[in-house]
Amino acid sequence: MNLTPSNDRFRELRRLLCSYEVTGYVFDDTEGRSGAALSAYLRQAAIDPACAAEAAAEIEDLLETGLFNDAIADDVDLLPHIRPPRGKTVEGCLAVIGGHLRQFLAEPVAPSQTSPQTAWEWKERFPELSHLLGAYFHQDFSLEYSSHQEALDDYMSDISESDLRQLADEIHEFLSLNASDQLLKKSAVTLGLSILPPKGVRLRQWLADVREIVLHQTAG
Repeated sequence: MNLTPSNDRFRELRRLLCSYEVTGYVFDDTEGRSGAALSAYLRQAAIDPACAAEAAAEIEDLLETGLFNDAIADDVDLLPHIRPPRGKTVEGCLAVIGGHLRQFLAEPVAPSQTSPQTAWEWKERFPELSHLLGAYFHQDFSLEYSSHQEALDDYMSDISESDLRQLADEIHEFLSLNASDQLLKKSAVTLGLSILPPKGVRLRQWLADVREIVLHQTAG
């Protein structure tokens, strides 16, 4: 669900910079190598290269206008504050990112079939499942719902059919990527799950059951 304003000047750049949470919001890229955060972003961008093109254009706009130009101060304030390495500037680091984006766009790659490597990447790859788990099956679940089904019904009562179909697709891929129950639990927690599945039901079976309920809802 996108709640950002339509005139958000650096929307995609902000999304890109949010991936730097994995580095503690420190630039870790060089001209010859993309670091952990940018590599995660580029793997996501392989699914929709237009995003990378938008980010590259926004970086160019920012650098041409000037990072400290009063005309864009409010837009810049919305960006995560990333710290450059010693001896480097934010502008120089953004230029390095821009170079990697242009190289990526010149030599596109197929979407990765491997598991995400950072929490940001997990949530970007499975946005609807992350929304379901994080917003409805969080640590205060018992204060709002009396059962898992009640929470799921609440979710489905306020979601579009296209989002439900997306959720079903995401659960299918999510289960496929996490072959072991240990990995599945870790990845689900990363997406926001803070409670156990219903009593007597394993996590994998519960997610599969949720998928079947969602599919039945869309078929109806």
